[in-house]
Amino acid sequence: MPAPVRTVKRARRPAPPRIDLAASSIEILPLTPESYYNAIECGKQAVNDPPCVFWDTGLCRNDDFTLAWYTPYKQVAYEVWLAVRAKKPAPQPNYQAATKTRVTVGVTPVKGSKNVLKEVVVKRGGKPVLALDRSVGGGGGRFTFDTPNFAPTAAITLGLVGSERTITCVIPQAVLAQFR
Repeated sequence: MPAPVRTVKRARRPAPPRIDLAASSIEILPLTPESYYNAIECGKQAVNDPPCVFWDTGLCRNDDFTLAWYTPYKQVAYEVWLAVRAKKPAPQPNYQAATKTRVTVGVTPVKGSKNVLKEVVVKRGGKPVLALDRSVGGGGGRFTFDTPNFAPTAAITLGLVGSERTITCVIPQAVLAQFR
C-alpha cells in the first residue's frame, strides 16, 4: 500500500494595502543616505497616491478613526511628491532635518463617529511604548515616538482608546517590516 500523500501549505504573511514591496529600504528605520535617495525617487512619481508614499492608507481600518503615519522616509518622499505633483522641479529635502524626524501616528475621527479619541497606546512585545509627545483634540490626535520603537523585531499592538470603546489593531512583525 503506498504512503498517504501529504500536502504542506505555507502560511503567507498578511500585508497592509498598497505597499510597494519592490522598493528597497523598507522598514521604519532612522534615515540613511540610501533610504533618503530612495525616498526622493519615490516622491518623483507624479501619480495620485503612490504606494511608497501612502502605504498607510486603510491601515487598521475601522468605523471610528483613520490613521496617518509620518516617518523620516515619508517626510522626504511626501515633500518631493507635493512639488512634482504641482509640476515643480523635485526638491532635495534637508537631509539633516529628515534624520531628526521621529515617527508620528496621526488619528482622525471618521465622519459621523461619536467615539472621541482619548489616548493611543502602543505595545511592543507586550510592553508599553511611551509617546515622546502627544496632542489630543477635535476627536483625534497626534502621537510621536522614537523611530527604533517601530523596527520590525516584534509585533506592535496599537490601541485607540476612545470615549465609547477601544479599538485594537495588531500589526504583525512581517507586516511592520513592510512599512517605511
